[in-house]
Amino acid sequence: MNKRLIAGLVVILAGCASSADDLIAKGDWYQVGYQEGLRGNVSRSMADLSQYSNAEPAEYDKGYLSGIAEYCNPNVAYQIGLSGQYYEGVCENTEEGQKFRMEWQRGWMEYNK
Repeated sequence: MNKRLIAGLVVILAGCASSADDLIAKGDWYQVGYQEGLRGNVSRSMADLSQYSNAEPAEYDKGYLSGIAEYCNPNVAYQIGLSGQYYEGVCENTEEGQKFRMEWQRGWMEYNK
């Protein structure tokens, strides 16, 4: 089961090949938000988004929330911690945020042994 989850995560992350700069230039703000959420990054602020003339904050937010929904899966949190990826607290207000943090912490502790 864990091998399937890891393989799925690798496939998802491989789909993130377009850089944020490329997506911003295309005006694909949904994908910018989605990819940042999927990586577990903290959401961009309105001040940051306002630096771009083509910014679409509503699309960015929709994409970000979709990405976070996938990232915050507690079934892959251990693997995220085990890979050494720092958790920025983006799952705290989700339904399974506490379980995610506990599983990530378990993987993080193993990574740091």
